[in-house]
Amino acid sequence: SQHSQQVAGSCVLITQEGTRPLLVEVQALVDSSQSPNPRRLSVGLEQNRLAMLLAVMHRHAGVVCFDQDVFVNAVGGVKITEPAADLAILFAIVSSLRDRPLKRGLAVFGEVGLAGEIRPAPRGQERLKEAAKLGFDTAIVPRANAPKQPIEGLTVIAVERVEEALEQLRGLE
Repeated sequence: SQHSQQVAGSCVLITQEGTRPLLVEVQALVDSSQSPNPRRLSVGLEQNRLAMLLAVMHRHAGVVCFDQDVFVNAVGGVKITEPAADLAILFAIVSSLRDRPLKRGLAVFGEVGLAGEIRPAPRGQERLKEAAKLGFDTAIVPRANAPKQPIEGLTVIAVERVEEALEQLRGLE
């Protein structure tokens, strides 16, 4: 990131590019819509997943965006197709909606299901080790991806549901 200080609407995702973990900034901008049909736009991320995540967030966490324009971007022109990006997208949206930056040093991954559950991602240990190596000190991940042994310098918060993930996020502010 090129920000001198933390900004609202930004979350670091630990994704996979082939077999290599890659940290990517996901940005979101949520703003009041001037139209009866709010816009949903994503660049570098799946458009349909954005609509699904907004619905899951509303249904299972009470976060309302139906009257808001929502724009989501994967920084640097990266194309992210894996569902493990869901949690980072959700956090970036909530951060922008509340106009509150996320904790510095936070990295996340996890797939969000329609029932509000947080599903594991493949190669979770490698993702976490890469984040720690790059200086991240906190990670929020699916419970099934929680490491068996502690990773030096990294506090891992394991979550099972969307509402629990958002509660943990608030606790980090």
